[in-house]
Amino acid sequence: MDIRQLKYFLAVAEEGLVTKAADRLHITQSPLSQQMILLEQELGVQLLQRTKKHIGLTEAGYVLKRKAEQILDLTQSAMNEVRETANGIRGKLTIGIINSSGRLLLPEVIRMFHQTYPLVSFDLRQGDTQRILELLNSHLIDIGFVRLPVDSSLYDYVTVPTEGMIMVAHSQAITVDDDEELHLIHLKDQPLLIHRRYETIIFDYCHQKGFEPNIFCASDEIVPLLTWSLRGLGVAIVPEFAINLLSNSSLIIKKITKPVVTTSSALIWRKKEVLPVTATHFINMFQEKDIPSCS
Repeated sequence: MDIRQLKYFLAVAEEGLVTKAADRLHITQSPLSQQMILLEQELGVQLLQRTKKHIGLTEAGYVLKRKAEQILDLTQSAMNEVRETANGIRGKLTIGIINSSGRLLLPEVIRMFHQTYPLVSFDLRQGDTQRILELLNSHLIDIGFVRLPVDSSLYDYVTVPTEGMIMVAHSQAITVDDDEELHLIHLKDQPLLIHRRYETIIFDYCHQKGFEPNIFCASDEIVPLLTWSLRGLGVAIVPEFAINLLSNSSLIIKKITKPVVTTSSALIWRKKEVLPVTATHFINMFQEKDIPSCS
C-alpha cells in the first residue's frame, strides 16, 4: 500500500463510480480497477461494495477512508513544510544579541521581518560581544548583533546606525552646567565607570583632549556601571541606549558632544559559509530596510 493507491482509493470512495474517479485522476478505468483489487488483496479484506450503478464502502473501507484522509493530509503538510523551509518561508532563526542596544533595536527589526515571514520563529541568545562571537564560531547561532570592531577576515557584517555616548552620574557626585550636552574635558578628574569594550575608544578621545582618564571601574556589563553611578561611586560613560536601562531622578544624564563620542555595532555572520535561507532573508531585509537608530 502506497500513497498513490490511497489517493486512488479515496477518489473511488468519494466519487462512488470507477469511471468518475478515473476521470478525476486523469487515468483510464482499467488500471484504477486493477489497483483497487490489488489493494484489497494486499490487506486481505473487502473494501468496496460493487454494484452496476454505484460503489459503496464496507466497514473496513470506511476505516481505511478515514486513515487515508489523515495520511494524505499529513503527507501534504509535510511536503509544504519542507518546501517552505527550503525557501526560507518557514523555520527557526537563531540570533545572538549583545546585552545593550540589541534589546532595543531587535524588536523593531523582528516586527518588520515577521510581517513578511510569519511562519519563521526565533531563538535568541544573549551576551556580550565576545560571547556572541563564541556562539557564532560554535555554530550555535546563525547571525549576531555585536559591537564593532570585528575581524573582517572572519565575518561579514552590516553596520547599525552609530550611537552617541553619554555621561551618567549621581547629582551629588558631579557639578555640571544645565545644558543637555557635556564637554569631555569636564570629566578629566572624575572616577570613570566604563564598559571594557569601549576602553580603547574612551582613552583615545581623552588623549585627544590632552588628559589621562581616571578609570575607576571597567566592566563587561552596562547595568553594574549604572548602578555604581547611582551609588555615587563614579561617572559612567555608556552608549545612549543606557538611558532606557535605569531611570532615577537622582541621576544626571548628559550627551558628550565635544568631541562627539560614538560607538558602532553591526549584524554579523560567519564568512564563506552557507547560511540558512531564513538568515539570508533576514540579512537582506536588514540591508534594504530603513533600520531605526538604537538611541
